Amino acid sequence: MLVAAVVGVARGVQWVVSDLGSTTTAPAADPHGKPIPIVIPTGADASEIGAILEEQGIVEDGGRFREYAKDAGEGSEFKAGTYAMKAGTGYDALIHALDSGPVAVVKTLVVPEGYRISEIEDRLGSVGISKKAYARVVRAAAPPHGYGHHVNMEGFMFPATYSIRPGETSAALVAQQLAAFRDNVAKVDMSYAKSKNLTPYDVLTIASMIEREARAPGDRAKVAAVIYNRLHQGMNLGIDATILYHLGSWSATIHQSDLDDPEPYNTRKNPGLPPTPICNPGLASIEAAAHPAHVNYLYYVAVPGQDAQYFTASYEDFKSHGG
Repeated sequence: MLVAAVVGVARGVQWVVSDLGSTTTAPAADPHGKPIPIVIPTGADASEIGAILEEQGIVEDGGRFREYAKDAGEGSEFKAGTYAMKAGTGYDALIHALDSGPVAVVKTLVVPEGYRISEIEDRLGSVGISKKAYARVVRAAAPPHGYGHHVNMEGFMFPATYSIRPGETSAALVAQQLAAFRDNVAKVDMSYAKSKNLTPYDVLTIASMIEREARAPGDRAKVAAVIYNRLHQGMNLGIDATILYHLGSWSATIHQSDLDDPEPYNTRKNPGLPPTPICNPGLASIEAAAHPAHVNYLYYVAVPGQDAQYFTASYEDFKSHGG
C-alpha cells in the first residue's frame, strides 16, 4: 500500500507539472516523403498553425505542437506564407522555419539571343511578371547614353539568364536588362565601325540582323562583312529577316506582295539599314557587327541540310548555289 501511495503521488505530481506545460517534449524528428506545400495564412496563431500542420500530415498532433511552441515561448512571431515541409519534421525545425519565414523561390527567366521584345513578353508569365506592365515600362524606357532616341527599345533588352524573385516588378527586370546591355557593350571596341561612319546604334541594328541570319557562330563576321560591303557599294541589303520582323513572325511566309511593299523594314525595296534593330542580339553578334571579316563577300545562301552558309562575291556563283 505504501508503494502504491508513493507511485500515485508521483503520477499526480507528473500530471500537475505536465499540465503546466513544463514537461512537453518534441517527438523525435524523422522527416520523410516529398516536401508538402503548406500555406500559413496571415494572422494565424500557433493553435491554428498546429491544426494546419496536423491536417496536412506534417505532425501527428497539432495541439501538442501548439503546447510545445507555447512552452518554448514561440508562436507570436510565426510568419505567413507558403512553405515546403516534410511529414515528421521535428518541432524545433518547424518553429525555426516559421520564425524565419518562407524561403523565397527564385525563378529563372531565360531570354535567348535573337528574341524580339514581343517574344520576351510571352515568357514573362512563367516568372510572375505581367506582360502588359512590362510592355508599358519598355515603351517608357530610354536608350542608354550614346544611342540617341528611337521609336522603340528593340535591341536594348539584352538576352541573358535573369533571376526573378517573388514580387519582382517589370521595372526591375527592364533595369536588369539595360544594365546587362551597358555592361556587355562596354566591352566592344566601336572604333572600326566609327571609321566607316557607323554609329553605335547602327552597329546594334547590324548585330540584330546578324543574330537572325547567321546559321553558325563562325558565320557572324562574314554576314557582317556582306552588310558592310553592300552598304559601301550602295546595294540594298535584301535581308528577309527584316521583312519577317515587320510581319511579326520569324516563320511567316513571304509573299511577292510583301517584297513589293515599300514599308520601312523591307530591305529588298529600301536602301540602307532598317529603322530599328529587328531583335535583341547577344554579345557575339554585337562584336561581329563592330568587327566584320575582311572579305569581299556580297552574297550568302544557306547550305541545304547543314547549319552553314555559302559566301561569295559573285552573283552568278550565288545563283548557282541556290540563291
